[in-house]
Amino acid sequence: MQVIQPAQLDTWLQQAATEAPGVVPVVLDVREPWEMQTASVKAEGFELVAMPMRSVPARYLELERDRPIACLCHHGARSAQVAHFLMQNGFTAVVNVHGGIHAWSQQRDPSVPVY
Repeated sequence: MQVIQPAQLDTWLQQAATEAPGVVPVVLDVREPWEMQTASVKAEGFELVAMPMRSVPARYLELERDRPIACLCHHGARSAQVAHFLMQNGFTAVVNVHGGIHAWSQQRDPSVPVY
């Protein structure tokens, strides 16, 4: 599974645009609703989709298999599990955002609260 740091998201978005022109990448936030209310990212250059980890097995078919997806959670463990699950189920362009929203706050957007 490919892993990126939040600081590498722009490069990943550019790569996704090259490999899938006209397709808007997804940042799949697999945290719980209360976590998203506490801290969330701004969708800039991607679509933000909220799908708590526990709901992914029932809902993953809502996602397009060939659409670039970057999985995000608090620190990166849950999103790694979801990324692995998606890849096992035929998704072809999945990465895990290592360090999660905590690292996002440190590397990309300090206005995102740390919790």
